[in-house]
Amino acid sequence: AMLMGAGGYTVFSAMLFLAAYFTPAVNLAILQGAMPAMVLLGALVAHGTRATPTQILGVSITLVGVLVVATKGDAGAIVGFGFNVGDLLMLFGCACYSAYTLALRQRPDMPAMSFFFLMAAGACITSLPLMGIEAWLGKLQWPTLQGWAVVLFVGLGPSLIAQRAFMRGVELIGPGRAGLFVNLVPIFGAFFSVVLLGETFAAFHAVALGLVVVGILLAERGMSPQRKT
Repeated sequence: AMLMGAGGYTVFSAMLFLAAYFTPAVNLAILQGAMPAMVLLGALVAHGTRATPTQILGVSITLVGVLVVATKGDAGAIVGFGFNVGDLLMLFGCACYSAYTLALRQRPDMPAMSFFFLMAAGACITSLPLMGIEAWLGKLQWPTLQGWAVVLFVGLGPSLIAQRAFMRGVELIGPGRAGLFVNLVPIFGAFFSVVLLGETFAAFHAVALGLVVVGILLAERGMSPQRKT
């Protein structure tokens, strides 16, 4: 459990933040959109679960939706896409989170909150060396009062409630189907930027949301109700 917390939480987050220094946000969004495909591939390798053509089509459509929101509807922005060290770091982080998602399927038979506590403990312990490195480099910054409010929100929302809901989702529908919903992250990010930051709701937001939702629905139709990937 502690190893899963280290890989799924600490490593993924560290790779995301570090990659942002070397690669543009559009690359980060596009590469994170590859996670559902990684989970499906991992399910095939680890459990012999084959993806149906409809499921593959659904995953592809959700990725197109991620591309739309990442490029803000400008197809020309994809032309400048190229791999660099930041992209490799992000891919490694995505691979770790995909492995974490697959491992949730076979978590020990113990209370969910106890298992989550062990994962959180693993993430906390493995985060301490990273904080030490930041301090050594002179880049460690303690939060302001507003910063502590953000820390509280992140701790209760994305880190506790969302992760617990994701764990439960994997239990109910399997890692392959649950992983597909990761592509809603950039969509919700764009939505909240409109609601909370007052940014303009553009046509590409609606197109991207529609593509992701259609992709998820298609992937769900490609699964039998009894089958979990």
